[in-house]
Amino acid sequence: MSVDSTTTTQGTAHRNMTSGQMAWYRFTRNPAAMIGAFIVISVIVAAIFAPFLAPSPQSAGSFVDFRNRHTAPNAEFWFGTDNVGRDIFSRVLFGYRVSLGMVIGVLGFAVPFGVVLGLAAGYFGGWIEFAIMRFTDVMLAIPPLAMALAITAVLSPNLINAMIAITMLWWTWHTRLIYRIVKAQMSEDYVEAAKVAGASHTHIMFRELLPNCVSAISVKISLDAGFVILFGAALSFLGLGVQPPTPDLGTMVSTGSEYLPEYWWEALMPGLAILYAILGFNLLGDGLRDMMDVEV
Repeated sequence: MSVDSTTTTQGTAHRNMTSGQMAWYRFTRNPAAMIGAFIVISVIVAAIFAPFLAPSPQSAGSFVDFRNRHTAPNAEFWFGTDNVGRDIFSRVLFGYRVSLGMVIGVLGFAVPFGVVLGLAAGYFGGWIEFAIMRFTDVMLAIPPLAMALAITAVLSPNLINAMIAITMLWWTWHTRLIYRIVKAQMSEDYVEAAKVAGASHTHIMFRELLPNCVSAISVKISLDAGFVILFGAALSFLGLGVQPPTPDLGTMVSTGSEYLPEYWWEALMPGLAILYAILGFNLLGDGLRDMMDVEV
């Protein structure tokens, strides 16, 4: 078969694809996106099945083994052990549970809240738009880490309060994203047709406009997940997030940094685990953005 005929056959096959099939084709042909998907899936699997995958599940608690404290990485302890002899690899697996729990908690509230405000501002306009967007601008002007530090300093440092601190500002990005999309869609014919047909405001907002925002929301969530993990780890590193003995990646890096450079693995291994998860979500988000051809 000649090169021309092969190209023609591939072009015909592409033309016969639905939009969904074409998007999936682009995604699977993107090596970075596939690597990102693999990393994200591996992190999720590690978090869900941590009790079964961890060589030393008891290391996730107050377990101590002073005979093996500060043991360098070896065949038995892949990531080495910490200052009280706990297996770092096991604690990393359980630490992913905490990180993903924070992602679900923060985005589970921030995304719906931000989406609703963005829809209302873009659809109604007028004083509603002014009030919502100016309040959003004010919240965006506050440095996120400073806000989180202030909240967690006032409240007792724990996982729930760390999630509250991050959520307080995270909704703003989704509000601005949805507002921008809705404003661009308001002049489209399908919106005018829905109004002429007598559709309610709720119907137009959630049944007509929202479906056109789903692609952008999906990409934004994937990109946000990595930043939430990093932000949560930063709070824990500063002692304002998850508290010991709960295995948290940021706390593990903070504790391990006290023993640098001699016991380098105690800070490096949890740090690489954070990098691994963030890299996966960012690559996946970039792949979804290319697949759906959206801007966030």
